[in-house]
Parts: sequence; structure tokens; C-alpha cells
Amino acid sequence: MTLLPAPPTGGHALPFAHGLALHGDRTAFVTSEGKISYRELADRVADTARKLGPGRRMVLLPGANTVDALVVHLAALAAGHPVLLVPGDHPEAVETLIDAYDPDVVARPAGGAWAIEERRPGSAHVFHPDLALLLSTSGSTGSPKLVRLSYENLQANAEAIATYLDIRDTDRAATTLPMHYCYGLSVVHSHLARGAGLLVTGLSVADACFWELFRSARGTSLAGVPYTFDLLDRVGFADMDLPHLRYVTQAGGRLAPERVRHYAELGVRRGWDLFVMYGQTEATARMAYLPPELTTSHPGAIGIPVPGGSFSLDHVDEAPGDDVGELVYSGPNVMLGYAHSADDLALGRTVDALRTGDLARRTEDGLYEIVGRRSRFLKILGLRIDPQQVEAMLERYGLSALCTGDDEALSLAVVRRPGWDVRRIRRRVVDECALPPRAVRVHIVAELPRLPSGKPDYPAVRALGERPAETPDHGGSGPDDLCALYARVLDRTGVTPDSSFVGLGGDSLSYVEISLQLEQRLGGLPANWHTTPIRELTPREPHGANSQTRHRTRLETSVALRAIAIVCVVGSHIRLFEIRGGAHLLLAVAGFNFARFLLTSAERRERVRRTARSIARIALPTMAWTAFALLVSDDYDWTNLLLMHNALAPQIMGPGIHLWFVEALVYILLVTLALLAVPAADRAERRFPYGLPVALAGLGLLTRYELVGLPERSQITDAVTVFWLFALGWAAAKSRTVPQRLLVTVAGLAAVPGFFPGEPRREAFVAIGFVLLVWLSTLPSHRRVNQAAGALAAASLSIYLTHWQVYPIFDDVSEPLALVAALLFGIGYSTAVTRLTRWTGQRLRRVRREG
Repeated sequence: MTLLPAPPTGGHALPFAHGLALHGDRTAFVTSEGKISYRELADRVADTARKLGPGRRMVLLPGANTVDALVVHLAALAAGHPVLLVPGDHPEAVETLIDAYDPDVVARPAGGAWAIEERRPGSAHVFHPDLALLLSTSGSTGSPKLVRLSYENLQANAEAIATYLDIRDTDRAATTLPMHYCYGLSVVHSHLARGAGLLVTGLSVADACFWELFRSARGTSLAGVPYTFDLLDRVGFADMDLPHLRYVTQAGGRLAPERVRHYAELGVRRGWDLFVMYGQTEATARMAYLPPELTTSHPGAIGIPVPGGSFSLDHVDEAPGDDVGELVYSGPNVMLGYAHSADDLALGRTVDALRTGDLARRTEDGLYEIVGRRSRFLKILGLRIDPQQVEAMLERYGLSALCTGDDEALSLAVVRRPGWDVRRIRRRVVDECALPPRAVRVHIVAELPRLPSGKPDYPAVRALGERPAETPDHGGSGPDDLCALYARVLDRTGVTPDSSFVGLGGDSLSYVEISLQLEQRLGGLPANWHTTPIRELTPREPHGANSQTRHRTRLETSVALRAIAIVCVVGSHIRLFEIRGGAHLLLAVAGFNFARFLLTSAERRERVRRTARSIARIALPTMAWTAFALLVSDDYDWTNLLLMHNALAPQIMGPGIHLWFVEALVYILLVTLALLAVPAADRAERRFPYGLPVALAGLGLLTRYELVGLPERSQITDAVTVFWLFALGWAAAKSRTVPQRLLVTVAGLAAVPGFFPGEPRREAFVAIGFVLLVWLSTLPSHRRVNQAAGALAAASLSIYLTHWQVYPIFDDVSEPLALVAALLFGIGYSTAVTRLTRWTGQRLRRVRREG
């Protein structure tokens, strides 16, 4: 058995952290890389405790759901060092708290490992003997106001939670919440206190890889805030096969009673319990829980006090009824008090009971119900308004909303829903609250702003109310300027700093335009910018760089391939040069972008809607141009106008076959749309995001090799026989590991040879492009090259569509001139279509508002 160093004189140690080795070879942590036993964990904790040094020292730790972060946390608590646990995903908050509290030791990730930085020998502070942990209050990311928690607080709350959840040493809980958030930390503490296991992961429940890990690790419990349950709805949680799941816990904010009842009934059907809980950081974590057998009959209650705790109700003048008062909690998990500076670290207990700030009542059944928030009441034009009641009222109409405000007006962020515009929502709130319309500011958003913990971000909602709903785009790089950019390019309203390109429904057609704008405004294109919230996109300019290096940059491989492919398509058709295969490479890129932009974590109906909109953005401009071409040439007939030439006459060559690429892409997307509209297929894609496209590629290869008896088809221009290229591009986008990329690469390199008989250069072009797509996310480039490639890539569809009628005009004069003219005309047609689409969208929104 490994024994840790004894706690410093006058200090304490957290019992369950100091006694990890008592659980022997039981599994403590399960990660994607393997398992760690309690004995192994105790050894690592002991080694780290020695590195933290003698005496009591303040250890600042950025929270992260990793083994290394948990080891540092446990080592400090086991050896008696007070821990300042800060948000690991907010570097500015870390620096702010370092400046405010001057920690003796800073532990943080460095070069793939965790480094322990000793800022001085010994300590610069005087600590109270009971001080164990310092946490930010809910919603804070860098505020110097911290909650002071004792060793007794942590141990008592862990034991209380473990008792009412009946945590067993065979349980394994997933780290679905941030470690620096008291709810997430309580999951860790309560399970370690019982010798249970933790599934340590930073993956979101919206990630299919999370569920693969959860099943393989035999996970027994999930913890979530209300937003987590929104994500669970989107990924088809209700139909998942989770044979070892015993219970699901919910806290971190109010979950609507009907949703509580829904999940409780789901748990009954699937064999697990739902625990609705209530807590605050000031009470270490939990103060109350609702027994699972009462969730369906009392879904609006917070339940009863946790073991060892008690509630009382204090009269307040603003209470809406005689039976309502401020909820006051007493128990061994109530904090020592607040710290506002390093001088407060020596303080003892300054708080005996916790005034929660919540207004509550006690029912005849002995259950407590929250009816409002005392500190959130607003007084607007002499009227007292409870924002929580406004949210609840809108919830009854099926609207998800956050409400806050000031002395002048209410500010609301409301998730877009068909049939509800700003005027209708404002009228509903005005009628409910008896406020004038000018005192109600409504902003339609794609999703509600959330803190990293998943809790509502009310300051962000308040900030929405301080600026116009649609901010003009002045070309700047601040969050408001970028919001305006996204709103303009994507033709969306209600864009907030928490929105992302993918979350707003961006697709491959708008991707290039925004990426070029961002690169110009930010001085470089951040990795994974398309999934990054706008607020996290900050300008960067290399210090000390000369003019030449400032213009060096990277170009996304998919953008480069679209630009190169379309130039090769047009140039080969003009016979300026012979580099064929561009259209087939574009099919693989289309599959790649389909997976990136349309297969998001959004719910099934939203994904179907976005895919349908993308199909329309391809089909409608094609049909419009084809109608024009019918008037000025004999190239096409009615089958081309209806995009049905390939379906009705696939083996007939001539001008009518010119649009085969567009028709094939539309057919493939329509079939994919129909597939993912089926709930079972949608769930299969979320569960097997890589396996499904690989399986579809396998089906596509049956027609590529003519192993399925189909009618006579045109081998290289028919949707049925080129589908495998789209499916392999889809699989490439979903490849997360080297073996997965190798499998996709081998499949592509094996299928290309022989597809273009007698054209080895064409096959080599497609194969090389596909390999680059699979293995390289970006290519070295120059800003001028990026601008040209971006313009070509964004207009690639329009260039392909129009070049057949444009280049013959100049072909007899000069083939290079014909190429340039075809490319420029296609770019112009693309720009015109985009502007017309945006103008039409604005007009429709205006008509709806006026209606």
C-alpha cells in the first residue's frame, strides 16, 4: 500500500483523497487509452504530492477532464495544499486569478504533459487550517470573488451524494461536466469516496466517440445540466442501447417539468433512474434531490435536503404568497465564506447558514419547490418583473428563452421557431407583464448563449439587449463585427458571439467566402474555425514578422482542390491542356464537405432542413441557367432543364451530358437526404459516423465494379456508378485515427485504377487529390493565392455550369482568353446568385415582419 506524506502541521487532508490506495486494484479511471487502478492512481498522486513541496502552498490548477489534472488536484488535497481551481478553457481567467491571488504553485499543461511551476520556495500566504479548495461562483470566469471550502465541506458533500445516489464500487460515471464547475467536481469526489470508477473524457455527449467509450467502459451514470439534455435529444439518446446505465442526474439550472417527466418516464422504460438535484457552489455542490419515484408526480420540485442538511424559509417582503420565503440551507457542506483577495485566505468560518437567494415553498408532501429568484427580480417602470416567470411563460408556448434586463427594459434571447417572429414574441411578453413594447427587447438566436459549464450566460443576453438586433458590418474583427459578417453571408438574423458557422447552418457554398473574410480580418485562419464560437475568434498578427512572412499562410486542402479541379475541368474542355478528372475529384470533395457542414449535432429535422436548402442552392441556379441556355443555344432540352437527363438517357452522349456532374450531385444528396430523414438511419449515423459512410462506399463499389445487375449505365457520369467517390469523401471527413484514414486511402487508391480505362493521367489526378484530402487539412500558401483560390472555389459550381456556353465565344480568338473569360463569368454569375438570394431572404423577412 502506498502512503502519502503526512499533511503539514496544522493542516488537514481530504480523507478520500489521502486513502486512494485502500481500494487496491479496483479500477479508478477509464480513458480511451486504457484503465488506471486505485493503486496506480495512489502512486501517481503520491509522486505529484512530493513535487508540490513541503509546507502548505496554494496550488492554482486549471480544471480539465484529464487524468493529469485530476492527479494534481487529488495530490494537493491529499497533502493539505489549498487548491485554487480555475476554468481551464479560459486562459484570460487563469491570468486574472494568478494576478489576484499570487499562487505559490501553478500547474498547467505544457507540451503534451502537465508542468508544475514553483513560483517561490515555501508560501507567500497565511492559510486557515480548514481551507481546502477555492472555486469561482457560478457564472464567473475570472472574478476574484471565490468560495472558500473546507475539507469537511468536501468530504461531507461527497458522502451525502454517494448515500442518496447509492453509489457502489462497481459504478462508473462519465466526466460530462467541467472539472472546475462544482457539479462536475462533485461527480469526481462522490465516486472516489466510494471506490467507484470514473470514465475520464473531455468528449461531449454530442460526440459519437463519447458513446462508444461509454459503452465499452460499461458506464453506469451520466450527469447533465439542462443544455446537456438538449444535446441528448439531438443525438437520439432515447433510443440508445446503454445496458449498464443505472441513473442520470440533473442540476445546474431548472429543467422544465414536462422534460423532467419525459426523462423520468424514459428511465422507467429503459431501466435507469432520474435524479433531479439542486445546489450551489456555496454549498460545495448539492443541497437537495428529488427521489426518482417522485419525478413523474412532482416534476417541478427540487425535493428534499441531502443527508445531513436542512432547509428553512425566511419571510421576505417581495414573496408572491404567504407560504413562500427565501430558501435557507444549513449543513456541514456550507462554505466557510467568500474570499475577495489573498488576505481572506486566513479567515475561518464567516457563514453558518446559506441564504440561497431563491424563493421557495414547502408542499404538503414535504417537498420544496423553487418559485423565483430573489436577486433576479427587476423593477421596470414601477412594475416588479420576475424573468424566470417570463421564461416559464414562453416555455409553455414551446419557446426556449433566456430573460434578464435592467431598470429600463427586459432583454430576451429566444431560439428561432417557425411561426414566431420578434413582433409576436414581444406582444406575448407585453401582454403577460403589462409593459410597453419599447421596454421589451427580443433577439432571435440560433441557440441560447451558454457558459462553458452549460449554464445560461445571462451577461451575454444582457449584452444582446444593449445593441441593435442587426449590427452593420464595418469590416472589423470584434465579436459584433464578426456577428454581422456571419449574418450577412449566411443570411441569418439573431447571430450572437456564441454562434458558430456550423451551428448557423453554414455549408460549403458559404464556407469559402467567410473563411477568406476571416483570414483578412483576423490575420490568419484559426484551426476548426467553422465549429468555433465567434467570441473565441480573435485577431492574431505575428510579432516581428517581415512583409514576406506576413503574407505566408495556409490554404485549406478542400478549398485548394475545388479551385484546382474547376480550372482543370474548364481548361481540359477548352483543350488548352489535358488534365481530366476534376469533376470526379469534386464529387469526393462534395462528400467531404457534406460530412463537415451538414452532419452536425443538430436534431434530425434541422439536419434534413439544412440539406434540403443546400440542394436548392445547387438545383435552382442550375435550372435558371439551363432555361437561359435553352433560349440561346441548342445544347440542352427539357430533360436538362428538369435535371433528369442522366436519369432518362444516361447512355446518350453529346451536349446534353454536360450537366452530368450537377445532376449526379443533386441525385446523391436527395438519396442521402431521404436516408437521414429516417430516424433509425439518423441514429445510426450519429452512433457510427465513420462506419456508415464506409458501409455506403462499399455499396457504391458494387455498382462501380458492375457487381449489381443494373440497366445499361454510363460508367463514369452516372450518379449510381460515381456514388462511391462521394461516400469515400464523407468517410474521409469522419476519419479520426490513422487506421481509419489508411482504410479510406486504400479503398480510394484501389477503386480509382480502371475506372477511367486507358486514362492513367486522369486516374493519377483523382488519386493524388483524394490522398491530399484525406491526409492534409491545409497546404502552404500565400495570401494572394488564397484570395484567387477562394474566389474560384466559391464559384466552382457556377463556373462548371456556365463555361459550356461562355468559352466557345472566345475559343477561336484565344484559348487562354477563353479560360479566363469562363472563370470570370462563372465568378460573376455566382456573385449575382448570392446577392439575389440574400435580397430575396431579406424581402421575405420584411414581409413576415410587416404581416
